[in-house]
Amino acid sequence: MYNDIPLSSFLPTTQKEIKALGWEELDVILFSGDAYIDHPSFGIAVMGRILEQQGLKVAIVPQPNWRDDLRDFKKLGKPRLFFGVSAGSMDSMVNHYTANKRLRSNDAYTPEGRAGYRPDYATVTYCTILKSLYPDTPIVIGGVEASLRRVTHYDYWSDKLLPSILVDSQADLLVYGMGEKAIVELVQLLQQNIPFQQLHDIPQTAFLIDKTANSQSTGEWESLSLFSHEECIASKINQAKNFRVIEEHSNSQKAGRLLQDVGTKTVIINPPYPTMTEKEIDQTYTLPYTRLPHPRYKGKTIPAYEMIKHSVTLHRGCFGGCAFCTISAHQGKFIASRSEKSILAEIEKITQMPDFKGYISDIGGPSANMYKMQGIDLTICEKCKKPSCIHPRICKNLDTNHAPLIELYKKVRSIKEIKKAFVGSGIRYDMILHKTGNKQTDASNMEYANELIAHHVSGRLKVAPEHTNDEVLNLMRKPSFEYFETFVKLFNEVNKQHHLNQQLIPYFISSHPGCKQQHMAELAAKTKALDFKLEQVQDFTPTPMTLATEMYYTGIHPYTLEKISAPNTPQQKLNQRKFFFWYQKEYKNEIINDLKKMNRMDLIKKLYP
Repeated sequence: MYNDIPLSSFLPTTQKEIKALGWEELDVILFSGDAYIDHPSFGIAVMGRILEQQGLKVAIVPQPNWRDDLRDFKKLGKPRLFFGVSAGSMDSMVNHYTANKRLRSNDAYTPEGRAGYRPDYATVTYCTILKSLYPDTPIVIGGVEASLRRVTHYDYWSDKLLPSILVDSQADLLVYGMGEKAIVELVQLLQQNIPFQQLHDIPQTAFLIDKTANSQSTGEWESLSLFSHEECIASKINQAKNFRVIEEHSNSQKAGRLLQDVGTKTVIINPPYPTMTEKEIDQTYTLPYTRLPHPRYKGKTIPAYEMIKHSVTLHRGCFGGCAFCTISAHQGKFIASRSEKSILAEIEKITQMPDFKGYISDIGGPSANMYKMQGIDLTICEKCKKPSCIHPRICKNLDTNHAPLIELYKKVRSIKEIKKAFVGSGIRYDMILHKTGNKQTDASNMEYANELIAHHVSGRLKVAPEHTNDEVLNLMRKPSFEYFETFVKLFNEVNKQHHLNQQLIPYFISSHPGCKQQHMAELAAKTKALDFKLEQVQDFTPTPMTLATEMYYTGIHPYTLEKISAPNTPQQKLNQRKFFFWYQKEYKNEIINDLKKMNRMDLIKKLYP
């Protein structure tokens, strides 16, 4: 695979590679908790290529060893402009631990899937080392871990509120969300010799200043003060109220500048950039990626790469706003879609890969069927700050017409080198089934369902009802289970029509805030009636900056201030989880006894007739 691609096609990772390029000094050095895969699905590769496009000399240090003499942090010296630090494609604690806080035995972003190649709280660990070695060199942090820990947040693994990651990391600047525009503006200002300490007006960035310093922006942003870190520790209701403000401003086109005091400092979070245009997002995908892992890993398998190497991302953003999901907090709710031309050009590159066998593993996005969707009247969207466009009901101003996606699917499957192009990302079936009142849109959405099921399922289609109880689903910001039941019928009908034998693979969550053991018992009975023996299930894991995590920690719904209970002990979680596996002999007696205590003889008859 590497035979025709010279080492110089990758960003350098060692002094030897840097010397081979004839470079005497680096402008930026990027540290990442992931292996270096030069592919647009991996943030560190995107940032490296964006900086390279700005004319900078950039190197990457993937998965540095933090346990030895720190040679990985010293080997390239210090850069002219700054260090960039990311924990990788996942929060390092989610990467390391299960919902029961057990250490995972593998890491998909490491060669051969080996665990132990990144530290806990990787961003803080890397920054602490760099600050001790190079105290005068600025550090810019980004990626999911930094992005979702930009304010006071509940950390499930230490079971306490932590301050903005800027405090513990001592980083000079935090870039949150998808950071292309912020990093370009940063570099352009630095190239104009503006001191790093004065870079306080870049959108989509956060930084610390002394509490006594002037926090006014030269821009026209409205400033809003959050409850301080100390006030959040003192009162959970303050933390809940903060979350609502943060989430609404993360999903608003008229967002304000957020200020939060912590100790003697103030964290300042500038509002995000406008949603990327088609031209802007296309530019990210035209950069000269090799689409391969760095040759240093030759002969080794990196599981995360194997999953996505023949996949294509159609868009960014998700307007679902699911309570337990971090996508909208990181990418935003407004959809940034690539052009057909850009997507088809990338598919052409994939078909030329030596190991391509004719199958595109995924043509999707955060939610696969939101491509090209936006408001019908965009002036209404400009005033909106709701975190979801489809909960509690689908917005009348949302154009859910699937026609652009149908056309794209048809063009992709007409390419002669492609045997099948699968949709591996989850879909929102509620948008397909929702009756808009527009005959053209409703007909298009039914056509999409037929196109999807008949031509783009790899034998199994992922969908995420998450639960069966409407009260729990409402807290999750998910649609009624009736939509799923309707979609099951539609899926089976299309399969029968096309003589296909395909499966639906539904995803479900236990132990979500507001979910009780009785709700799980009802879930078991309902899914059994639909002839599902569940495989894709998980316990709810509280992760920073989600509505569900705030409900879990505070016991309060941030929008209504009503009390919400959540299972939080290992036994309570197990008592819920076992209902997923009602069909396994080892749980039968336990489940029957629990149902007797609930006085739910009706469910015993349904599960064990």
